[in-house]
Amino acid sequence: MFQSRVVGSILKRNKAIINSLTSNLKGTCSSRCFTPSSANAVARTSFYGFRSLPKGHHVPSFRNMSTVASVGTEKQGLKMLVTAGPRAQKMVGIWLFGSAAWVFSMVVLGGVTRLTRSGLSMTDWKFAGNLPPLSDEEWQQEFEKYKQSPEYKRVNKGMSIEEFKFIYWMEYAHRMWGRALGVMFALPFSYFLRKGYITMHLGLRLSALFALGAGQGLIGWWMVKSGLEEPASEYVEPRVSPYRLAAHLTSAFVIYSGLFWTALSVVMPEPPAESLAWVQGAAKLKRLAIPVSLIVGITAVSGAFVAGNDAGRAYNSFPKMGDVWVPDNIFELKPTIRNFFENTSMVQLDHRILATTTLISICGLWWSTKKLDIHPAIRTLVGATFGMAALQVTLGVSTLLSYVPVSLGTAHQAGALTLLTLMLLLNHTVRRPSMSLLKTLPEVTKTAW
Repeated sequence: MFQSRVVGSILKRNKAIINSLTSNLKGTCSSRCFTPSSANAVARTSFYGFRSLPKGHHVPSFRNMSTVASVGTEKQGLKMLVTAGPRAQKMVGIWLFGSAAWVFSMVVLGGVTRLTRSGLSMTDWKFAGNLPPLSDEEWQQEFEKYKQSPEYKRVNKGMSIEEFKFIYWMEYAHRMWGRALGVMFALPFSYFLRKGYITMHLGLRLSALFALGAGQGLIGWWMVKSGLEEPASEYVEPRVSPYRLAAHLTSAFVIYSGLFWTALSVVMPEPPAESLAWVQGAAKLKRLAIPVSLIVGITAVSGAFVAGNDAGRAYNSFPKMGDVWVPDNIFELKPTIRNFFENTSMVQLDHRILATTTLISICGLWWSTKKLDIHPAIRTLVGATFGMAALQVTLGVSTLLSYVPVSLGTAHQAGALTLLTLMLLLNHTVRRPSMSLLKTLPEVTKTAW
């Protein structure tokens, strides 16, 4: 992955600095103290590959999420989230990155489920789940339930039971994959709590993310239930509420972002910094990256409303929408605000404008780095983000022109989350270093590139 190459680049370029810092560390630390020297050593070693601490420097392991370690590090401006040393940091980091990757796969699978029109195939829901049909009789019972739904009556009337099995398995896999994620998250979380690897701050954050994940199942059923209701008009095709679909997808993006950011904070408590000049350059870039990230997030949410209104199957031309730039009916609903969320024409126009704005903004962000003195790894990351933004726009246009095939539609949804990932990584990388690290940095880097 791109993130691994960035971290690898930083590891190689900072080896000399790490050696010089660790060679100057003096003294020892008992199991009940956490000195400024050991705090800095932990931060540096955890960021640069989870290396072992210098001999004589011991990082205490506090059980039951003790806050002693976090208090000690806050005095130096550095908040360590894992208190049991580099090995514990590595274990917790791998677990959190794995959880984030699982959520990513959930988003992709959810996109496939929606695009294959499988989401309304299961007409009931249980929090703990249940076994799938195992006999022909059980399959027939499930099929009879589906036949009572508006989607079958208006869209899939005459569907064979084999065709029903396909959409049923898609929805069943999506639901069970989410439940498996809950188990995969809860078991290591309980283990790390018992071992005392994590601080109170990290424990509370992860508990909140776990609660959001549990609530995601309820939001999903709340969304599906809206599609099982009879539409207001006999000419309207049954579909889930665009508001509920947007809530479901946005919630998934929030959970993913929280897990990914937390994982980065665990394995990289300090940003890449070799000189004060680079720190100042990163601070200037941060002021630009934050508003650009906001635009990326808003564009992703607008894409959820495009999906919820099935707006991608209208105006399958680009750059014009049919024969015009702006359709005449973009304000036909009353009150006017409804048009931005329910009017197919307005929703697609909004997404086109926001996508173009995102691409231009990231292009401007990339161009600004040419005049900034920043770490080479950050410069590379900005370039990759610009490339991903261009690819995402290309995927979006291709999906529209091709009348939303499952493959391109899924790739476009995955591309949105990939672009968000790169923006999260960029914002995490341009953070301000702790005071303990700033005091060790020269004015300018002496490394020859």
